[in-house]
Formats: sequence, C-alpha cells, structure tokens
Amino acid sequence: MAHVVLERQLADAGLGDRVEVASSGTGGWHVGNPMDPRAAATLTAAAYDATRHRARQFDATWPEAYDAVLVMDDSNLTDVGGRTDRVGLFRDFDPIDRGAAVPDPYYGGADGFEEVLAMVERTSDEIVAALADLLGTEGPG
Repeated sequence: MAHVVLERQLADAGLGDRVEVASSGTGGWHVGNPMDPRAAATLTAAAYDATRHRARQFDATWPEAYDAVLVMDDSNLTDVGGRTDRVGLFRDFDPIDRGAAVPDPYYGGADGFEEVLAMVERTSDEIVAALADLLGTEGPG
C-alpha cells in the first residue's frame, strides 16, 4: 500500500521522475503475487491503482543502492540489518505518531487496511515534503 500511495504522491508533486520507489517484503512468501485483495480494494476505493504492484523480496544490497530504506516495523528493521544513516522506519516521518510501527492488517478485517491507508497517506505527505525540500522543489500544494 505504501509503495502505491508514495509513488502517486511523488508524481502529483512533480517528483516522480526524480525519486524511485521500490518495495518488498523481508520474506519470500508472496514473491510475484499481487497485493492482498483487501489492500487492493482499500486502495481502489480511495482512487489508487493497485493493479501493477507485485510482491518482491528485500535485496541486501538496497541499503547501499538506495538513498533511503524505510521499513514498517522493528522486526523489519532487524531483518534489514538495523537502523543506519540510510535505514529507518517509514513512520519516522508520521506527523501524528513519529517512529511508530505500521501495524500489519493481514490477520484482521477491512478496517485495519483503512487505518493503515490513513497512516500511509499522512506519512507519505511528510516524506514527499521532505524530499521536495531536499531536492529544492515546492512539493505538494
């Protein structure tokens, strides 16, 4: 969900050609599969296109290959080798609950996906604003 939201917000801010978004899981359980149908339905209801997204597994070279790696929770943080100057939590940018984990809605109902979408949208807003500042553009209006 975060990949789809962040990618669209970057495009809307005119940064889509300057910032690459990649996403993955730390395990290989779902590689090649589309996202959870409940996540896709939640995104579609909010006018996002979830159809192109496919699961991949984290590549250990990413912390060196990308300027930033943002993970969803402390378990993911451990899986990718811990916090560094390039690795942190996605919600380190959340204006409401900075540094909190993004809960995994997989084992719950649809309302969990809606809650995660709200977190992802507001956090992505802050990420895009920070990138706009860093890249010297106006960012989202």
